[in-house]
Amino acid sequence: MKIAYAFIAAVLAGCASKPLPPDWQANAKGALDASVDDYLKGHTAASASEFREARLETAATGRLDHVAQVELVRCAAQAASLVFEDCPGYAALAADATPAQRAYAAYLAGQWDGLDAALLPEQHRAVVAGGALDKIEDPLSRLVAAGALFKAGRMTPQGIELAADTASNQGWRRPLLAWLGVQEQRAKAAGDTAAAEQIRRRIALASSAP
Repeated sequence: MKIAYAFIAAVLAGCASKPLPPDWQANAKGALDASVDDYLKGHTAASASEFREARLETAATGRLDHVAQVELVRCAAQAASLVFEDCPGYAALAADATPAQRAYAAYLAGQWDGLDAALLPEQHRAVVAGGALDKIEDPLSRLVAAGALFKAGRMTPQGIELAADTASNQGWRRPLLAWLGVQEQRAKAAGDTAAAEQIRRRIALASSAP
């Protein structure tokens, strides 16, 4: 995944032909990957348990910015699923976050006025500049960008369809249900009863998954 835990990936990538990195880095990344995957699949309890493990591993460093990064991963997964909460875990650490982390948090929250897009990951810089979602190859990054666009009030009907298709193709039930809900609302507002009924059938099917 190409979102906010870049600090872990960068450390691991830079360790070729060098001593192995500390255990916390691999442990935290593995737990964080699993937490995000379970969250998107709708496995809430498992995701929460894995997130606690990732946070504990990272907190052992005493680095507030490292833990803030882990919290931002959770915020990003929520944004991809149109869950726009205050991200209290990150908010408690925001004063010690890096400028790039604060920019990413503002991006996720749809607070784009005055945003220094140069501090964002490359694919998200392009989105702020008006780039197309379909240019983002990584499915999770695409959904995160879609959520940020939606929160910022800049989402297009084509983008909504792409977000729903992306979640569907990955089997990510939580964001799929969220984006299908948006499509249903739009169909109802347009008076397209047939489309709304078909979307409701898709919602019912995805909701019935164990």
